Amino acid sequence: MFSLRHLLLISSVTEPWSPLDEDLGPGYQITRVSSLNAAQSLLREKRFDMAFIELALLQAGPVQGVETFKNTLNELLAPHVETPTVIITPDHLVPFAVELASETVSGYLTLPVEASELKLMADRLFESRLKEAEIRYLRDQFWSQDYDNVVATTCPQMKIVLDRVQDVAPTKSTVLLNGETGVGKSLFAQLIHQHSSRKNKQFIKVHCGAISESLIESELFGHEKGAFTGALRRKLGKFELAHGGTIFLDEISTLSPSAQIKLLQVIQDSTFQRVGGETDVEVDIRIIVATNENLKLLSDEKKFRQDLYYRLNVFPISIPPLRNRMADLPTIMQSLIEKLNRTHQKHIIGADPEALNALMSYLWPGNVRELENVIERAYILERSKKISLQNLPLEIAQVDQSSTVLPIDTTLPLAEARQKLVSQFERAYLQELLTSTHGKINKAAETAGISTRQLNKLMNRYKLATKDFKWSKLSPSPAANFES
Repeated sequence: MFSLRHLLLISSVTEPWSPLDEDLGPGYQITRVSSLNAAQSLLREKRFDMAFIELALLQAGPVQGVETFKNTLNELLAPHVETPTVIITPDHLVPFAVELASETVSGYLTLPVEASELKLMADRLFESRLKEAEIRYLRDQFWSQDYDNVVATTCPQMKIVLDRVQDVAPTKSTVLLNGETGVGKSLFAQLIHQHSSRKNKQFIKVHCGAISESLIESELFGHEKGAFTGALRRKLGKFELAHGGTIFLDEISTLSPSAQIKLLQVIQDSTFQRVGGETDVEVDIRIIVATNENLKLLSDEKKFRQDLYYRLNVFPISIPPLRNRMADLPTIMQSLIEKLNRTHQKHIIGADPEALNALMSYLWPGNVRELENVIERAYILERSKKISLQNLPLEIAQVDQSSTVLPIDTTLPLAEARQKLVSQFERAYLQELLTSTHGKINKAAETAGISTRQLNKLMNRYKLATKDFKWSKLSPSPAANFES
């Protein structure tokens, strides 16, 4: 049994549609109206799978133009803006139809229209909608699975992050995601979008650091034909493509000064101009940005616009590095293995104790993305039911050995050997402590249960400086292909 495809035909012309008096086939139910008023009344009461509209009806007054047609069309379809629409046009209006098809509608047909043409176009639209629905379903399933794995956390910092995500997701507020490379800022941006009222609209991601300074404005805001050498036609930017949805700007600190000015205008007025254009373009978007830099410091040093920083810093969320939530590592690892099992049709059930100890002892400078890469590599190499130590990278396998057994020098007297081991332990402990607290003396001292004076004394003894442990100064992640 099949469901009918409801098609709305809006046309004041009768003669060219005579073939449609015969049925298009058992799968279609056609509703015909001859005016926009009648169509508007219908659209308020009923949802159609697609609409075919005579272009001449969209002309408001004596002036013809794409903007006129577009405005009338938007007003008509306001109750159901997602309805796929095809323009029916006479030959002399084809240029307008072509431009509408490139920006607003799904396609166009020229008069007179044969029933077979209409059916072919309707079939294509319906198939396209089915594919989009399937992709949307699979995408939602994918992110909901990841969300389930993320929320299964025992880390207090992570629970605070998830609470903040839950609080801000339903709003339109701008969100600033802070965190080291590889912590999953892109995932959290997706989670915010998926749990907002815009979840069925576009989520457009832009890696600002991967686009050259000369192209970034065109990429974000689009350009007009002839705006620069090589601009052979109008191009819509990411902000226009994200209209109604969410735009995620990763590595926001790399934006050029001129692009920062335009972004500030979008945040303030919800408008911008394409490169080479003079007309304001209005957009309704949710902006999420991410950085692994200290934007406040950059703005204080005049390396980033201070007014833009304050506009972006409406709702900051700091995502902790993996080394600060190591209790979650086994859960994350198991989730990655289960995904790989589904993809590769293998059945690995986890990691053996030695391998797990090594994974838990490593500092993970590349965070979750580095863990993902390591697990995938080990998974491919593994021939048993559990990931073994021998299939982990050497730098991780050796960490386990060096961290579980301190070297003992038996050539020294007992007291001297003991003191040497204590010094080695104290230095290693302080390095771990300062790394986990990002070099914050008060927090580190409180965690260690000592005074700040005692901590500074120990740091001087072992030649440790707080500047070496600031998260924003960390070296780039070895997982260089992971942006967030």
